Amino acid sequence: MSSAAAVPRPDTSGAGPIPNLKLSDGNEIPMLGYGLGTANFKRGNKAAFNQQIVDNTVMAIKNGYYHLDGAEAYGNEEELGAAIKAAGVARSKLFVTAKTSCRAGESVETAFARSLERLGLEYVDLYLIHNPFWAVADAAPEVYQRKWAEMEAIKASGRARSVGVSNYLVSHLEAILAAAPRHPPVVNQVEYHPYLQHDADGDAGLLDYCRRHGIAVEAYAPLAAITRAAPGPCDAVYDRLARKYGVPASDVALRWCLDQDIVTLTTSSSAERLQGVLARLPTFTLAPDEIREIADAGRLKHYRGFWTAKFAADDRR
Repeated sequence: MSSAAAVPRPDTSGAGPIPNLKLSDGNEIPMLGYGLGTANFKRGNKAAFNQQIVDNTVMAIKNGYYHLDGAEAYGNEEELGAAIKAAGVARSKLFVTAKTSCRAGESVETAFARSLERLGLEYVDLYLIHNPFWAVADAAPEVYQRKWAEMEAIKASGRARSVGVSNYLVSHLEAILAAAPRHPPVVNQVEYHPYLQHDADGDAGLLDYCRRHGIAVEAYAPLAAITRAAPGPCDAVYDRLARKYGVPASDVALRWCLDQDIVTLTTSSSAERLQGVLARLPTFTLAPDEIREIADAGRLKHYRGFWTAKFAADDRR
């Protein structure tokens, strides 16, 4: 699992104009997904059923977004399950992700069984540990290894086709891989955009580490440089490339991730926007020098939108 040959690559045999990515366990993940976090995150009374989340998700599915990224922490697994049922799309066509928060004193099996019940599903396509912060900062590798052994059991049961992690840094991944697991994580879902490239000085970089170990990188908040961190040094580059390709700047931001073979999540309650993204993204790709130009501009600013309490202000890991 440590050779360059293990790096996941897009498999253009996948249905639709945006290819699938073949994971190191042989399964495939659609490279563009619809996120149930951020705009669909349930706030306030999480026990109250939210029909708007169902409607948003049904709309996304019917517009071709078959990769659905959920998590117990979002508080909307029941709504996601209802949307899957209401959309009328065959389960075999959908790629459903769930995540465990690793609550204190609770096994992964308990959390997973609860998620399946809420979703109304017999299996998920991808199950992730949502973050590494359930453990104390100086936890021994064995702590992460024991938790990962529970994930392997879920994978072995067949109720999760693939297993992975989210928000894990190199040190957390090293702890897992040091135990030579039978089923290593195949995905690491992280906040990723030009202002957070996880390439801190003096470190080989999280993306490089994942790729060398056959772990696909999945980006959430790929539009952060536009939606959360503007103005910034990427604005002019995005705008110029948007004019060149005749697309919105947000499409350039999504394409920047996809063209680096990074699975990319987006979300919206607008059918028009979601339809437009699927229609436009297949019409262009960024040249290698354009990908580098955006990356170079991004390194002039640092911004992290999530888990900020866990990192120093200048921590670029």
